[in-house]
Amino acid sequence: MTRPETMNVDLLNGVWTYITDNPDRFWQAVGTHLQLSGTALLLAMAIFLPIGVLVNRTRFVGSSVLGVISAARVVPSLAIIFLGYSIVGTGYQTALIALFVLAGPPLVINMDAGLRSVPASVRENAAGLGMNPLQIFLKVEIPLALPVIVGGVRSAAIEVIASAAVAAFIGVRTLGLFLTSGISTGNDVELLTGAIPIAILALSVEAILAAVQRGVSPPLATR
Repeated sequence: MTRPETMNVDLLNGVWTYITDNPDRFWQAVGTHLQLSGTALLLAMAIFLPIGVLVNRTRFVGSSVLGVISAARVVPSLAIIFLGYSIVGTGYQTALIALFVLAGPPLVINMDAGLRSVPASVRENAAGLGMNPLQIFLKVEIPLALPVIVGGVRSAAIEVIASAAVAAFIGVRTLGLFLTSGISTGNDVELLTGAIPIAILALSVEAILAAVQRGVSPPLATR
């Protein structure tokens, strides 16, 4: 009887052999996955972080917007991808729009939460020192809120990297291509060829952003 350890080693060897036999296909998928994820995340940060500031500053309207955005977090990534497909069609742009939307909620929520975490007394002291509202925002509020903001970026990044695999369902050749092919053919080696790199990418980005978050946290907050 074959031991599970032997089966696992054989599968990993099979994955490595598959990658070395199909380097162009594999690295093209890795590049597309990174490009799609990175572009969606950067666009989302450029749009949704300022929206988070507006939500924080306009509490009456902002609370309603925040409620809608919080509710949107429970919508599965696959549903967002196929909604985009039904409206725009297949292709890279559809996946980009879907991932952009998917990254929005944690960015908005954490920006608002980070700014709300700044004590009013700190703002008042800064104003007493002669700072104008813009200076208070840039030099006091943002630095103090930064750990929470980076936490939102962490959540959005992991969500986007994992969900980029689903883009393979609408014709984008990400690492999800190996997942869909492996599932349809019952090929565990091909399935793992997609799953393992996605996990490595997600864990690597998580580790990097966690280090950044610790780096921008006040010394007392890291104890």
